[in-house]
Amino acid sequence: MDFKRVKEYFAWLYYQYQIITCCAVMEPWEQSMFNTILLTIVAMVVYTAYVFIPIHIRLAWEFFSKICGYHSSIAN
Repeated sequence: MDFKRVKEYFAWLYYQYQIITCCAVMEPWEQSMFNTILLTIVAMVVYTAYVFIPIHIRLAWEFFSKICGYHSSIAN
């Protein structure tokens, strides 16, 4: 892909974002407030997933390994 097509693709994605979230009909201060809140929520979800999903995977692995009788060196 050349640079122009990539740029057009991102412009199309941004346009779709504005249409789906109705940002196209908001005033500029409403758009910035909405985008800030949305970005904050997405950042919190990503951080929470980064912190807690590995812990839950490890706990699930330990739980199912005890049920199945498989003893690994991961569980101390």
